[in-house]
Amino acid sequence: MRPDHRSFLALALLLPALAHGQATPEVHGNFSADGQYYNADPDIGAVPPAQQFGANAWGNVIFSMGNFQAGMRLESYEPALLGYPAGQPYKGSGIGYRYISYKLADLEVTAGNFYEQFGQGLIFRSYEERYLGVDNAMDGVRVRYKPVQGVYVKGVIGRQRLGFDDGTTKGEGLVRGVDGEVSISELDSAWTRSWNLIVGGSFVSKYQASQTQLVTLPNDSVLSLILPENIGAWSGRINFTSPHWNIYSEYANKINDPNSKNNYIYKPGQGLLVNATYSTKGLGVSLGAHSYDNMFFQSQRNAPTPFDLNINYLVPLTKQHTYNLPATLYPYATQPNGEVSYQAEVFYKFKKGSLLGGKYGTKIALNACTAMGLDSTAVDLNTDSTRTGYRSSLFAADMSLEGKYFTDLNVELRKRISENWEFALSYLYLEYDIDVIQGKPGKPLVYADIVILEGLHNFNDRTSLRFELQHLNTKQDQGNWATGVAELTFSPHWFLAAQDQYNYVTFSDTFLQDGKTPVAPQRLHYPIGSVGYIRGGNRFQVNYGRQRAGIFCVGGVCRQVPAANGLTVSITSTF
Repeated sequence: MRPDHRSFLALALLLPALAHGQATPEVHGNFSADGQYYNADPDIGAVPPAQQFGANAWGNVIFSMGNFQAGMRLESYEPALLGYPAGQPYKGSGIGYRYISYKLADLEVTAGNFYEQFGQGLIFRSYEERYLGVDNAMDGVRVRYKPVQGVYVKGVIGRQRLGFDDGTTKGEGLVRGVDGEVSISELDSAWTRSWNLIVGGSFVSKYQASQTQLVTLPNDSVLSLILPENIGAWSGRINFTSPHWNIYSEYANKINDPNSKNNYIYKPGQGLLVNATYSTKGLGVSLGAHSYDNMFFQSQRNAPTPFDLNINYLVPLTKQHTYNLPATLYPYATQPNGEVSYQAEVFYKFKKGSLLGGKYGTKIALNACTAMGLDSTAVDLNTDSTRTGYRSSLFAADMSLEGKYFTDLNVELRKRISENWEFALSYLYLEYDIDVIQGKPGKPLVYADIVILEGLHNFNDRTSLRFELQHLNTKQDQGNWATGVAELTFSPHWFLAAQDQYNYVTFSDTFLQDGKTPVAPQRLHYPIGSVGYIRGGNRFQVNYGRQRAGIFCVGGVCRQVPAANGLTVSITSTF
């Protein structure tokens, strides 16, 4: 066991003595394990690893007593599932997360690992998305303090999780940050107005020892750069809320941060996001816009991948679809080095008894979002002594075809037609720059139409059937797809599911690969079946079938998933 883990365990064992007589001790936690046996399947390009069985497992145990709390997470990757995680590889077994915290009156102190966020995360967000394999947990100290009601202060210092090798490995950079927030309505106990104004600000810096970096200029000469050790970023935010309105805006600025993701330029970074929502009975409207410029912010200037050691999180504006085809074939990933994005959404419910509402009412949702590159002017790096790289302005979008990253226009109609039947019909139109978003150079812009029908039938209070029929039409990339899903639930314990993705490409005998070369279409099915059992806090699931190679995304962050064929077993438990 590593020395820091032994020290942590020794201190955790002292907690009952420290908190003696204050409260009854409590222990709770959860467990999850996913194992997969891989088969060879040359038709879909599935190649089993040397060890044909992979397993990811982890378990959290949290002990609390009075003002004290301690927790740890044991993790095992023996070996990790193919394509997991998004960043640096995980291997072995050990302690991946541990902490001790203490709270007294308005002061809370945490030592060890923790997750935290300032505002919307434009300059700092430490978080975990386990099924993507994204985990940039801090290891250090966090302090939260409320000096008076309505005023909140946070401070953090530590290093970030980089990978896992029989325990966590950490990046070189040291991250330090402070955040403050004031809630106007909480400052005055006599406040009776229905609206509130929240104002906040943050400052974050990273430190990494200086080093010399050699870069090749466009004229093939070599320049030696001495990279800065301290990089600072600040942000300010304001949030207005009322019974019907929620308006939020945040601006962030980062000083020059030469790194491997921006070709070691010294241009400052900045970002601005604005969101406004209006809601009343039966109606909801949401408008949003953001612009990011040179906002990769990692605690190690030469971080191995874009997924590792990210200090910040750039909020996506595009709709996060849950249906299989749009969610796994053409999801959008935020472009930190530069993008302009807009989104508008309207939700309306036609009243029961109205002409369009009928007996049960009708819901309609309209959504439009787009993401474009920044309109920038390159600066000649051969002659630019400041090495800014390019000139740009926030919300100055590149309106050319090459600057168009993503467009999504969609409408959903949801209707209950009887006590036992409910349907949802969706249409999506997508424009998708697969070159920029998925890193596939030379591929043409994808234009796709998607139609989805979802149905739910309740046989009785315990048994229901949900199904989906999806179709995607495109002449680019891999051509046309069809997907069918059926889920039969026997509450409260059992469920069965079956799915088939069919890449039939085209009805024709030939398909224009990349819009250029006629090829014979390779038509493939990707069937998978599932059975699950739930009892109390335990859930068991077994899947067997094919997994398509592609993209898996959550919240605008994506990772590549390899093609696979085999048996998967999943267990989750809470206590």
